[in-house]
Amino acid sequence: MWFKNLHIFRFLEQPVTITADALHEELTKAVFQPCGKMDMDSMGWVPPLGREGESLVHTTNNGIIFTARTDTKILPASVVREFVHEKIEEIETQQMRKVRKREKDEIREEVLFELVPRAFTRSTYMSAYIDITHGWLLVDTSSRKKAEEFVSFLRQTMGSLPVVPIKVQQAPANVMTQWLVKENECPADFELADACVLADQEGAVVNCKRQDLLAEEIHGHLEAGKVVTRLAFEWNERLALVLDDELVIRRLQALDLIQAQINDASAETPVQRFDADFTVMTLELAALIKRLFEVFGGEDEAAYAKMH
Repeated sequence: MWFKNLHIFRFLEQPVTITADALHEELTKAVFQPCGKMDMDSMGWVPPLGREGESLVHTTNNGIIFTARTDTKILPASVVREFVHEKIEEIETQQMRKVRKREKDEIREEVLFELVPRAFTRSTYMSAYIDITHGWLLVDTSSRKKAEEFVSFLRQTMGSLPVVPIKVQQAPANVMTQWLVKENECPADFELADACVLADQEGAVVNCKRQDLLAEEIHGHLEAGKVVTRLAFEWNERLALVLDDELVIRRLQALDLIQAQINDASAETPVQRFDADFTVMTLELAALIKRLFEVFGGEDEAAYAKMH
């Protein structure tokens, strides 16, 4: 159940006082319901343990995990256009007249009324957890838009949710760029991998994969004014990840040291396995995030004060 990506939000009100029971009660206000006959999508809360649990939250190691399910009807615009075009052609041929815009709009509504109930549905799941100890909300997605939609839905469910994207003192793009400019600038516990994305103010982007990031070719781009907007590295021989200039973590992987720890955990049931994985993950991610804050100069408390 390890998260693959991470958007980090900080609770403005510290310490976090919400409990698992209280959060469960709040989430029951928006339990997932399948799409209605004419609905194109539906979003709601489901048990994070799936079939192994009924509660809308699960807590281990002072972390509260919860999951949203979104069902979306799959109805490509090209299919709708094709049906509309066929109906318009049929009318114009049979009645020998031109179909005007208003009638075309009405035909499109009729087509949607026919097709939406017959459309296939795709289900997606997104999980997040609240780190009570550190006052963070961590959402498992690489998409800023999806993270914001998730937080917005959670805020709508709860009535209020005082969280904001994490802010640090030093711009991650500038710091990560220096790691590549000077070989010794990269912290000892951060081992550069073989991928990065470089960009400049004009919008030019260079996507580097399977390359030595300290090579002259990379230096040439940096000297031309590009900065690092994404960087792949390993941390402390425990986690591999790609970090971007907004502190979004992508392609998160547990390395051999962590995998051995997970495999050694004694877990006989799916719930015990979930708890073991979740405990290890929350401990490792807390250590990683705190270390990231250190290398980027600490959290920007002044920025938080303006948002409060």
